[in-house]
Amino acid sequence: MYVAVKGGERAIDNAHAWLAEERRGDTSVAELSVAQIREQLSLAVNRVMAEGSLYDPDLAALAIKQARGDLIEAIFLIRAYRTTLPRFGYSEPVDTTRMACDRRISATFKDLPGGQVLGPTFDYTHRLIDFALAAEGEVPDAPTRDTDPDASIPHVMEFLNSEGLIEEALPDPTEPPDLTREPLEIPAERALRLQSLARSDEGFTLGMAYSTQRGYGRNHAFVGELRIGTVAVELDIPELGFAIEIGEMTVTECETVNQFQGSKTEPPQFTRGYGLVVGQCERKAISVALVDRALRWEELGEENVGAPAQDSEFVLYHGDNIQATGFLEHIKLPHYVDFQSELELVRKLRREAGAMELPEAAE
Repeated sequence: MYVAVKGGERAIDNAHAWLAEERRGDTSVAELSVAQIREQLSLAVNRVMAEGSLYDPDLAALAIKQARGDLIEAIFLIRAYRTTLPRFGYSEPVDTTRMACDRRISATFKDLPGGQVLGPTFDYTHRLIDFALAAEGEVPDAPTRDTDPDASIPHVMEFLNSEGLIEEALPDPTEPPDLTREPLEIPAERALRLQSLARSDEGFTLGMAYSTQRGYGRNHAFVGELRIGTVAVELDIPELGFAIEIGEMTVTECETVNQFQGSKTEPPQFTRGYGLVVGQCERKAISVALVDRALRWEELGEENVGAPAQDSEFVLYHGDNIQATGFLEHIKLPHYVDFQSELELVRKLRREAGAMELPEAAE
């Protein structure tokens, strides 16, 4: 039978106090500051901002500290805080051709106007533990690169587009939906899919993208261009009649070049996959571009081979780590009544099964 739980509130308070003690750790060790997390764990901060749908490095760093480094918990904190903020309006689409690039590479063209910029990357490091970091010494300053902040850096895809070898990226005149204010609905248009993928769990999206490379979706891709840098954010002011720059933010953009055999209405050509993510999150941006291309099978007239990455409902509904975490972790909370009812049902079924076996045993 069900027995009421007593002392729950006091136990919860004690659990919170213990959590705070564990979060602080050994008090003889200097406490991490928000500024240290923001500056030295910047990739973790960028992931929290991207999947939390809120660009604020200080808040993301604070959430990481509060969550003891559990990034999904930090993302949950950021999303919850985000719901308390007023909405003043929508910014203009960012112009990534005017990005101040810290990193810009292409796997399809060696020589680019503006050059390949390797930037800060792990790509060429020897994945060996650097014990010199344990000495906590100062690192030398990196060489600076002269750039023109007003220079326009064209996208690599435009070279293919000028020859008609890749599908043209036509602007969509319709206003895109806002996933942060309206629930996801299936079927979802591409703008909504890209929003969902941009804030989906990095590990899940990476797994979906990897599946396309292994043949689950026939989606062989090249990285046409990957760029990371700062873009201006502009807001249209009705009283002024024009948009003004209100700040800037770091984004990661990836465009992939994908094979396409053509269809009844389209000639053989390359097609595009696209990913744009807040912060420096290049693994995520590449994954989004690969999955975006896999989800476009219907509009391109391709065959659905039953690959997981081609199923928009599966990908979009299961990629949200906050929804997944909430549903998964709720099963560790009290379910005493539910279990007792199922326990009684199993006991009843066993008694009935035993009673039906008795006559046979007597013979």
